[in-house]
Amino acid sequence: MKKVIFVTVLMVFVLALFSGCATMPQTWPDYERNAENKMVVIQEKIGDGLKTGALTPDQSQMFLTTLKGIRTDYTELRGKRVYRDEWDGLNGRLDALGDEINRALVRTTRIEEPRNGDRIVALQRRIDDGRVSGRLPSTEGQEFQSRLDSIRRDYLRMTEGGRYTTYEERADISRRLDALETDLNRFR
Repeated sequence: MKKVIFVTVLMVFVLALFSGCATMPQTWPDYERNAENKMVVIQEKIGDGLKTGALTPDQSQMFLTTLKGIRTDYTELRGKRVYRDEWDGLNGRLDALGDEINRALVRTTRIEEPRNGDRIVALQRRIDDGRVSGRLPSTEGQEFQSRLDSIRRDYLRMTEGGRYTTYEERADISRRLDALETDLNRFR
């Protein structure tokens, strides 16, 4: 009887010891790699958003500052024996930052599509096609070309040297392109 109780107590002790090991601090290489990958993706999204104008410089700076804080916490956890909850928290913060960036990109992309530069190219093709096909009379063709050249000059002046345009400047260019496109539609 004493042997059975002893073996039972010993088995309970061994089970408690092994179940406690699962919650003990340890290294989590998969979580490290996952966090590294998320940080790289987030960094690329911020850079691409800034390049395309989908993110303002202030937005991108805010996102980079948040990422820098997360990266600091990542450096503290990397290679150390910690509880899994700490990695879960860090990966959760990265997911939240990624979602916030995605919302900012979608919000501005919806407003900006199609891009003004693409619209200028498309309108130039329409003017050229109208002139070649004869649908666009010579005087109107010259007027439309002059208007488009003026818009193009202003657009290039605004974006030269990597300068970021304001919303008002982009809206003005877009409004002028809309008016030109409406006038061109009369000669289809």
